[in-house]
Amino acid sequence: MWYDTVLQNVGWSVIFGVVGAAVGVALLLAAAAVLPGLVNRLTPAVDEEKEIARGNQAVAEYFGRVVAAAILGASIIIAVAVAAGIIAAWWPVPK
Repeated sequence: MWYDTVLQNVGWSVIFGVVGAAVGVALLLAAAAVLPGLVNRLTPAVDEEKEIARGNQAVAEYFGRVVAAAILGASIIIAVAVAAGIIAAWWPVPK
């Protein structure tokens, strides 16, 4: 019947969504762990950790904005990948 195909598509959508979300969370955590070190390496003349500890507000805002923008960009890419997986599972297969 037609509802068997619908239930199968819903099941695949749920599986793709959960797997995609798990992979996305893992990638986002990895990005959040790597990005501060990458920013430190890209700005060798400034030791952000020391400057932030000394209370340099400008460095703290710059560092926070750069890392936050990179994490937000990675989040958008991951969200699109999860949505594409769900759409691919929901798309009817020609017979």
